[in-house]
Amino acid sequence: MRRIANWRERTTNLPKFIHCQVEKCDLGAMAANLDDDGEQTVSINEYLESIEEEELEADLVLGGDEGDECTYSKGYMRRQAIFSCLTCTPEGNAGICTACCLSCHDGHEVLELWTKRNFRCDCGNSKFGEFSCKLSPNKDVENIENSYNHNFKGLYCTCNRPYPDPDLQEQEEMIQCCMCEDWFHEEHISLSSPNEIPRDEEGEPLYEDFICKACSAVCSFLTLYPKTIWAAGRQPVADSKNKSVEEDIPPKDGVGKLDNDLCSDAVQKDHLVADTNGKSVTDEKKFVVGESSQNNHSSSLSGSIGSSNASCVLGVDWMAASLDSESRPFFLSKNWRDALCKCDKCLDMYKEKRINYLLDKEDSIAEYEKNAKQKRDEKLQQREGAELNFFNNLGHVEKMEILNGIADFKDEFRSFLGSVDPSKAITTADVNQIFENLKNKRRRV
Repeated sequence: MRRIANWRERTTNLPKFIHCQVEKCDLGAMAANLDDDGEQTVSINEYLESIEEEELEADLVLGGDEGDECTYSKGYMRRQAIFSCLTCTPEGNAGICTACCLSCHDGHEVLELWTKRNFRCDCGNSKFGEFSCKLSPNKDVENIENSYNHNFKGLYCTCNRPYPDPDLQEQEEMIQCCMCEDWFHEEHISLSSPNEIPRDEEGEPLYEDFICKACSAVCSFLTLYPKTIWAAGRQPVADSKNKSVEEDIPPKDGVGKLDNDLCSDAVQKDHLVADTNGKSVTDEKKFVVGESSQNNHSSSLSGSIGSSNASCVLGVDWMAASLDSESRPFFLSKNWRDALCKCDKCLDMYKEKRINYLLDKEDSIAEYEKNAKQKRDEKLQQREGAELNFFNNLGHVEKMEILNGIADFKDEFRSFLGSVDPSKAITTADVNQIFENLKNKRRRV
């Protein structure tokens, strides 16, 4: 689960934000963020903490991707950050990777789409006309295994509205479905009230994954699992007739009927229900996935799934439950995927429904961010080690120059603090003057 509101408010110009994350920030950048009128002030510690938080947030979205090379050569990646360039593809039918967002589409109108599964970078293919990718120009005409939804046009939810919404003064929080990967307003997920969403006393979510109403119809067999997979407060159970019952929640409208009769355009390919002939059931509003996509993904899951179980852990006719259950949104607890049955019958069912990615631990946002944090920690350790090695490899004269420079800065900063009114804020001009004084001092030397 991931919320979209607060992060996006800080990254309306995402390429510029990522550049700040990739490149080292200096005090000159800090000075530009200080207000000359003194009405809004920030301490150095607060500023550094905010920079660190933004860098961490960016690393979690980018998955540790430094943005220095196009991911096309890596094929259809399990999960990666994807962007849509409306300048090049205003119809919203293409996605680009982080590196191409920075190198090929800098200055364009770019939408960040968070992450997408089983996607390959489109930059420079036939959808971009004469535009060529600067990083990886030799690409197929089209990535037939990619799928696209209204998110690529900057539209979200069953209401099909943009984010940020220009008609709203205060942006609403949105929740991402872990299956179709569309984003939904809390008031549009077919609940009587947003208060029914499992949260703790401080308002923090008590669930790891959310499945929207449309997608829950595909995986209604989940209602047959123990309550341990459900987040507190939202625990669907199956009665003796194999019909789904949502505890403490009154019955909703009929199966498959959504608000405004609109199934989110994001419900497209990865979990299309198969008919008796094994063909995907879809309509003109949905996209069809290539068979090779599922074959490749199935093979990539072999290591994650392991050996299948001889008997089904459900012990009931899940086919009947899947047909009879009423559709409603699901809120699932931490590690709920680990409880999924891996018997031969269920494995065939996952493949038939095109939802076998649920068995892949690395598919989840939680695992994606966990790996991103690990990459970030390793990167910081390598950076610290490289800086230390660089200093140790310097000669005596160079070391003394660096140490003297640090001492000069401390002296100049102390002198500045002793000369200013402590009741007034430090302005951009003040910081610039400190560096100007240091430059003049070095010239005199």
